[in-house]
Amino acid sequence: MTAPALVDAHHHLWDLARRPQPWLDDPAVTSIRRTFTPDDLRATATHPIAGRRLHSTVVVQCIADVPETEDLLALAAQEPLIGAVVGWADLTSPAIGDVLDRLSAGPGGTYLRSLRHLVQGETDPGWLQRPDVERGLAALRDRGLCYDVLVRSHQLDQAIRLAERFPDLPQVLDHAGKPPIAARDLADWEREVRRLAGHPHVVCKVSGLITEADHGSWTTADIRPVWDVLLDSFGPGRLMFGSDWPVANLAGGWNRWAATVDELLSGCAENEIQSVLAGTATAFYRLAPASDGGDAAARTTRGDG
Repeated sequence: MTAPALVDAHHHLWDLARRPQPWLDDPAVTSIRRTFTPDDLRATATHPIAGRRLHSTVVVQCIADVPETEDLLALAAQEPLIGAVVGWADLTSPAIGDVLDRLSAGPGGTYLRSLRHLVQGETDPGWLQRPDVERGLAALRDRGLCYDVLVRSHQLDQAIRLAERFPDLPQVLDHAGKPPIAARDLADWEREVRRLAGHPHVVCKVSGLITEADHGSWTTADIRPVWDVLLDSFGPGRLMFGSDWPVANLAGGWNRWAATVDELLSGCAENEIQSVLAGTATAFYRLAPASDGGDAAARTTRGDG
């Protein structure tokens, strides 16, 4: 009997010898200022969730750099663990369509499923509504790609307007819109995330929450209010598990987050668990379905089926 799969819908990889990550110069992230590989992920992601072990993943860009995306795509073509890539390209460029076509035609290009931009770092309160950005988003839509929305809680109005203006572009809210868990002030975030969830083409990643909490003292009780809002507003059929590893190492790591999600799912039905842990991500990122029942650590050949 095939064991149910676990999909990690959001993690990162970087090789500092090949491509610098300037954001790692921040003293607050010294502990993750090293290279992280798929083998590192296999070695650390050992805690099951609802009896499931890691089967496949979605690797997500870190820097605004097309060559990084090319690296990730080429890696996906060789690495059995990776099922899809969320890349980066300049949405404001008049040549965005040509860049997307080139990425899709290059090594591993079939693994490109979505693009992401670090809107959280943009000071323009209407960045996602700029005409040049919307032209780029239309290029994504026209090529059957998706968009990963990375905003902070005070920018959720941009995500809502994006959903309104692009109802035919599949969108996923990364890290649940970064709720201010450490500040224990979720009212504004909850109001906006419920508005966003009113758009059925938007799904949400249950990821990145522990790094929004107090890194040294958070407990499941700190995360549960956010989980309850997400479950009630999006429903399990529009939620997907993500680790945000290795950034998650700043606040406990892959296994501690997995154990927390396991606890949060304890009251859910099996079909709801399936959605959160595999179904939503598989549908959104068009991942190959689990076919062998084995965990990722044991897989040595890709089943692209």
